[in-house]
Amino acid sequence: MAKVIMTCGRICSGKSTYAQMLRVELGGVILSIDELMLDILGGETGDKHDEFVRRTQNYLYKKSVEIASAGTDVILDWGFWSKSEREYAREFYRAHGISCEFHYISVDEAEWKKRIEKRNAEVMNGRSDAYFIDEGLAAKFESLFEVPDRSEMDMWI
Repeated sequence: MAKVIMTCGRICSGKSTYAQMLRVELGGVILSIDELMLDILGGETGDKHDEFVRRTQNYLYKKSVEIASAGTDVILDWGFWSKSEREYAREFYRAHGISCEFHYISVDEAEWKKRIEKRNAEVMNGRSDAYFIDEGLAAKFESLFEVPDRSEMDMWI
């Protein structure tokens, strides 16, 4: 039976790289809020960004059920930053009879800052269409992230 694997971790922690590895290993499908929003809306969401994230997330939850029900593993690459979001996801898949796992990607502070610098350099050089993370955005995301308890995670990386 197919399952849903949810990557949990701060921005620039390596979730997308890990998701790509799982996609190859499992033959699964990655669903990414950032990928969908950047491909469709670009960086032009302005003050509606959070609303578009919510809508995209709802759409991808529905698609993940459809894909897993068809027999293909799904990797959700979007962070699951709050405990309430993680609880909602587990209950959502439980209610749909779909097995799910959380994989937490942990990086220390120094490595996290190096990864942000690397990403920003790639964005500035046109080698990546990811979001540029300035100090304000990094601080915002950091304030929103709730480090999970080990009991919440199925795998700690």
